[in-house]
Amino acid sequence: MRLEISGVCHRYDQVEALRDINLTIEPGEIVALIGPSGCGKSTLLSIIGGLLKPSEGKISASGAVPDGCLNPLTYVFQDFALLPWRTVAGNISLVLEDHKLSKAERAARIDEVLEQTGLADFRNAFPKQLSGGMKQRVGIARALAVRPAVLLMDEPLSALDAQTRILLLDEFSALFARTGMTAVYVTHNLNEAVRLAHRVVALRRRPGTIKEIHTIDVPIDQRREGDPLIVAHETALWELIRDEAIAADKELENVA
Repeated sequence: MRLEISGVCHRYDQVEALRDINLTIEPGEIVALIGPSGCGKSTLLSIIGGLLKPSEGKISASGAVPDGCLNPLTYVFQDFALLPWRTVAGNISLVLEDHKLSKAERAARIDEVLEQTGLADFRNAFPKQLSGGMKQRVGIARALAVRPAVLLMDEPLSALDAQTRILLLDEFSALFARTGMTAVYVTHNLNEAVRLAHRVVALRRRPGTIKEIHTIDVPIDQRREGDPLIVAHETALWELIRDEAIAADKELENVA
């Protein structure tokens, strides 16, 4: 599915959050959104996903969706949002239960995504028995179960420790390379953006506008932690947003 973001602006009362955002996301492309705190990254993601109506502009979608797609635009959040009384399989099943699927079809989808996310041995475990990384894997599996055309990811690794984050980055990169899915990934972490995205969109602080679009032409599944080229891209991105990130942090300190 191709997404076209045309002239998107958004205001919260008197606060202008986004101004004149124009961006095209091609099928199979991973686009990361970065920028200082308060630049409108999550607001833009909410507009793309239809959770928020822009003050101006529009989002257009075109092209085919995957076979068996139940929800073209699907979210993965920082908060795992798992039901504690349901097993791993039961939490995944939740997103399928309002759709006209037979019991066998539902079971097949659950089996498929458990395998994709390395959770097959944990299907009967409850959330309290899982680590943070395993819980986020369940969140990913639940999103994949509807076979989305576009995955919308809002800082999905920010609540995890550094070691778990690196492990999941490896798994995400393998998943994206294997499935060729389309995703929009919001993050404060430049390493995540460089490891996972084909293009990184750097936003200026409020009102959020596109400062630059940074292309990373190394295949996602060939990017490795600590590789000099990856570090060079991280450095370039930090140079892009450094001054505004520092100003945004000082603004937050003054408010506190």
